[in-house]
Amino acid sequence: MSHEAHVAHHFDDAEQQYDACSLGMWIFLTTEILFFGALFTAYAMYRSEYPQAFAHASSHLSVWWGGFNTAVLLGSSLTMVLAHHAARTGHQENLVRNLWLTVLQGGGFLAVKAIEYSDKFAHHLYPGAGFEYHGADPGQAEIFFSLYFAMTGFHALHMVIGIAIVATLAVLAARGKFTPRSHLPVEMTGLYWHFVDIVWVFLYPLLYLIR
Repeated sequence: MSHEAHVAHHFDDAEQQYDACSLGMWIFLTTEILFFGALFTAYAMYRSEYPQAFAHASSHLSVWWGGFNTAVLLGSSLTMVLAHHAARTGHQENLVRNLWLTVLQGGGFLAVKAIEYSDKFAHHLYPGAGFEYHGADPGQAEIFFSLYFAMTGFHALHMVIGIAIVATLAVLAARGKFTPRSHLPVEMTGLYWHFVDIVWVFLYPLLYLIR
């Protein structure tokens, strides 16, 4: 049986390949939802138990930096959509440009998180033996910052992985690897990128806007 060049040998045709890849990606994203769902559940339980301590601890986070990062990620979702559209329509220059713009915005997001993390460490607002908190209920505040670092840290890890994948796609796109008939990696990576962005859309109000 003859195969089109962009169809892997173990698939009968492009439609079967697309369906299999889509199903695999959605199963993977479902496991990611369960993972972050456990963190969100823990956060909700402790927040309901210690609402005042969580609200006061949240005041040590920068609403401005968090809002800036939210805007950056929303912009990166837009450029990822534009990259997918360019891949579907065969506009290679637009594809490469929008992929690199996505990488640039993802890097900007991580740079802001580095600024925020360095501020927390400078003020000893990190869980562990060095934790120092001068407000009421330091033990409860430490729980908040433990969840803050866990949730934003795992999210940042997903961002690093996403940036690496998108950068790889940009290099391949510049070499002409994607065409209107063969751009499945761009579409699947877009799903992953949008998922990571959506997670932050929930993290921002939960962590930064509860005061």
